[in-house]
Parts: sequence; structure tokens; C-alpha cells
Amino acid sequence: MDKVFITGLEVYCTIGVYDWEKSIRQKLVLDLEMDHDNRPAAERDDIALALDYDRLSRRVTDLVSQSPLELVETVAERVACVILGEFGVARVRVRVAKPGAVANAREVGVEIVREA
Repeated sequence: MDKVFITGLEVYCTIGVYDWEKSIRQKLVLDLEMDHDNRPAAERDDIALALDYDRLSRRVTDLVSQSPLELVETVAERVACVILGEFGVARVRVRVAKPGAVANAREVGVEIVREA
């Protein structure tokens, strides 16, 4: 199966378990990888047959930025559900990183793989 990927998608949102986090916006960085058959789009050079990564990126950004949550695990699950449900892919890998969450680490986060 072919892969379509989006790496380093930066989204600012309200995320965290501490009271001080609930009043600020923080950056999350998402990496997405979707199984998608690219042959029909390539054969016809037709965006309508492709997995539209621009539309997908905007949808994920809207979802994450508008939903105050406590856990990056919840972000990953919701993103996976939207991609599987709205974009017709059979499998998705979602990696959500929260830079600066631990003082002496560049980033922390989760990675999940879900199938339809």
C-alpha cells in the first residue's frame, strides 16, 4: 500500500492537566502517515482521486485547535478517528509531540496506529 504523509504539522491549542496550562495555548507537532492507493490519482493526474493533504491538514488543525483537552493521547485518538472516518483511509499512524513539556527533553508525546 502507498503512504501519504504529513510531518511537522504545528497546531496551537489548549492542552494540559495543570491549571496554568488551561489558560494558555501551547504548540503540538503532529506527524501523520496514511495508507492510500495513489495509482488512480497518478494515472489521471487528478486531485479528486488523491488523498488531499491540504484539506486533511486543515481539518486536523481545526479539530485540535478548537478542542481544549488534557492529554496528547486524546488528541491522537481523535485525529485518528477523523482521518479514518472522513478521508477513507484504511490505516493511519498519528504521532503527537508536545515540545517543552519536560524541561530537559526536546519533546514528549505518543504515537498510535489505527485501522478502519
